[in-house]
Amino acid sequence: MDSLVELLFVLTDKALVSLLSFGKWRGEALNANEARLHAAAGSLSFVLGGRRVVTRAGLALIGMAFYGLLAGALVYWMMRG
Repeated sequence: MDSLVELLFVLTDKALVSLLSFGKWRGEALNANEARLHAAAGSLSFVLGGRRVVTRAGLALIGMAFYGLLAGALVYWMMRG
């Protein structure tokens, strides 16, 4: 179950990162080891070929923040009544 939730966060954020950065940033491929080869341990992003790549950990973190803000906005909207 945890991996499904993390996958939802990562896939949502891959779309958000590409959309909000106008294609200048991208999310790390799910089946690649780019972060292991090109980034420091524990980093959330790195630059590869002049383009910022957000690691899976970074994608999951931003995805959690997005859904947290969405839930907060929904609660605010419902309480405003």
